[in-house]
Amino acid sequence: MRGLYLVTDRELCRGRPLTQIVRQAVEGGVAYVQLREKGLSFRDFVDEALEIKKLLETCRVPLIINDRVDVALACGAAGVHLGQSDMPYSEARKIMGAKTIIGLSVETWPDVEEAERFDVNYIAVSPVFTTPTKTDTKEPWGLEGLKKIKKFSRHTLVAIGGVNEKNISAVVTAGADCVAVVSAICAADDPFLATRSLKDLIDSAVFP
Repeated sequence: MRGLYLVTDRELCRGRPLTQIVRQAVEGGVAYVQLREKGLSFRDFVDEALEIKKLLETCRVPLIINDRVDVALACGAAGVHLGQSDMPYSEARKIMGAKTIIGLSVETWPDVEEAERFDVNYIAVSPVFTTPTKTDTKEPWGLEGLKKIKKFSRHTLVAIGGVNEKNISAVVTAGADCVAVVSAICAADDPFLATRSLKDLIDSAVFP
């Protein structure tokens, strides 16, 4: 996995339709979209996922569902992202199959060590910086923590948490293979321009 990864948050979209934000982000260069919905019923979550998936398929951008293996299965998503309190990785892999993208959040060093036993597609280093969009995580890893994980882990690293235009280049330089953002796109005045700017910064950090 490489590039920019959008994690959605409808509460940050400033009243704009989520499909509008996702469409603009994809047009701006987002490589992956994770649909995160904490308050929707199963049926509503699946209906929304199917709508987003249809939008993404024309651009060949994978849809990843946050937390909910059942929703991912029901909508035929490309993958699922698991937190430390979600379904265990081994069970999710049995259910989802070998070709499905499965990502796993790591919030402590023991999480990082345990993840080495799993054939996850990526680990999400969470959070890199303090972020108001997710308050149930451990202490931020910081750039030094990200560097430490990069040296230790065999997995692709997705950095998430407080990443924006001001620090995204440093995050890539510290070892992130892919960078996930939430408010930097969802809350932006112009999600398309915000995405394009973030992608350009990633590209510049990778190919200085």
